[in-house]
Amino acid sequence: MSHLYDDHLCRHAANFAPLSPLSFFLRARDVYPHRLAVRYGELTFTWAQCYQRAVCVASALTRRGIGRGDTVAILAANIPEMFEAHFAIPMTGAVLNAINIRLDAATVRFILEHAEAKAFLVDKEFGPLAEAALSELANPPLVIAIDDPTCAEGSLVGELTYDALLDEGDPDATWAYPSDEWDAITLNYTSGTTGNPKGVVYHHRGAYLNAVSNALTWNMGEHPVYLWTLPMFHCNGWCFPWTLAVNAGTSVCLRAVRDRAVFEAIAEHRVTHFCGAPVVLNTLLSAPEELKALVQHDVKVMTAGAAPPVAIIEGMEALGMEVTHVYGLTETYGPVTLCAWQADLWGDEDASARAALKARQGVRGQMLEGLMVADPDTLEPVPQDGATMGEVFMRGNNVMKGYLKNPTATDEAFAGEWFHSGDLATWHPDGYIQIKDRSKDIIISGGENISSIEVEDALFNHPAILEAAVVAKTDAKWGEVPCAFVTLRPEATLTVDAVIDYCREHLARFKTPKHVVFGELPKTSTGKVQKFVLRERAEALSKR
Repeated sequence: MSHLYDDHLCRHAANFAPLSPLSFFLRARDVYPHRLAVRYGELTFTWAQCYQRAVCVASALTRRGIGRGDTVAILAANIPEMFEAHFAIPMTGAVLNAINIRLDAATVRFILEHAEAKAFLVDKEFGPLAEAALSELANPPLVIAIDDPTCAEGSLVGELTYDALLDEGDPDATWAYPSDEWDAITLNYTSGTTGNPKGVVYHHRGAYLNAVSNALTWNMGEHPVYLWTLPMFHCNGWCFPWTLAVNAGTSVCLRAVRDRAVFEAIAEHRVTHFCGAPVVLNTLLSAPEELKALVQHDVKVMTAGAAPPVAIIEGMEALGMEVTHVYGLTETYGPVTLCAWQADLWGDEDASARAALKARQGVRGQMLEGLMVADPDTLEPVPQDGATMGEVFMRGNNVMKGYLKNPTATDEAFAGEWFHSGDLATWHPDGYIQIKDRSKDIIISGGENISSIEVEDALFNHPAILEAAVVAKTDAKWGEVPCAFVTLRPEATLTVDAVIDYCREHLARFKTPKHVVFGELPKTSTGKVQKFVLRERAEALSKR
């Protein structure tokens, strides 16, 4: 039965287009061709130049048979070619698979096989890693070497170089938007700390919307100067390559994140924005004072990846850097919630109280349709009392298509028509959520739930402690008790009893760690603490 508003009112090319971040790229080229898109040391490209290079890469790959539904992998640091790949590969209709540079050869090999990569772009620095991964592949892809004259490490691996690929391409070649915005645009693998990683598939629509959401969330305005401290292989740099096309900003690329390089780049290029996990911010806070003093202008920092300790947020803001705390997962294109700051309500709070408020994961971003904390079995929302724990659920256009070749895991993730995050949180009366733990990391001691994040937060506040992680350790009396693993700051000294006494002063007694171990923390390739390793170490303590 037709409606009044259905009759003759149809979709046409004139009034409907599939959403794709490629449209931002074309607009940046058209409107701001002269503005700087990329800076890498002495190398610079305008938006016009960047666009032309991407078109050349796309046309050359198309001539070599790369097309819709093919996978093109890349193993590279945050260099211009990595940025360009976020546009060039989708221009062919293919799917970009940015691989974590910190993985071992076996895992890289698994990804190349699982994704059925048809082409593989390899940064010189990671040539040996790529060579080892390729050595046992039954159907190796076309390998293209990216040569960086500033990099003294590694070796070139491939049948041709990226520069040769550029020369093959046609700068005037035509390319097409996806016919369907549901088409895959990128493939990102989870960290795979237990078993093989899962391939998370993004679509053009979600990438478009999350790119805009980033710009809105951060009030970025036109022409920000963005420093790449966040890896572009991680959730496609939280979709920021596409965001920087939205507002025609400048990407300042860094091959490696070191405190001196970061502070000098911020000062020299008048960087306005950068992102980083709490471990990155902690590195910057631990830098010498003369480096911190280089920053004499306002800088905005976005942090996510793990719940940031209040002390880190307070420390960054003391440096004059405004912190925006966001939250998301690989499955949600990176950040989809933010601790939206309400100056009219919280503007008069002291620095410590402001940092505590900002430590919450917050509310849904502009492009996320649904966010709730609920019972994982019934999907009934928990009371908004700031105390009752439940699992975080999301739904919306910026949730993945699903897991590649894994329908069972996809169905489990979307059970009940919500995405199951696996993160446990409380829901505050003002509607803001606060992550308390991964579901597998919660500590149940004598029937009481203990948030490892809450204990870690207390430990981070100790001036001698650089890093801390807390896991459950089996206990004959209480079932489980907290066991703390602590890394001290350089030249700091601390005893086990001193740590326990400090925690007793700042936590309920049942939350105080019963065991403390000093040393370096094991981390995943994305910098997250490997708590499963710490749990094994904690259990081994009682066997000595």
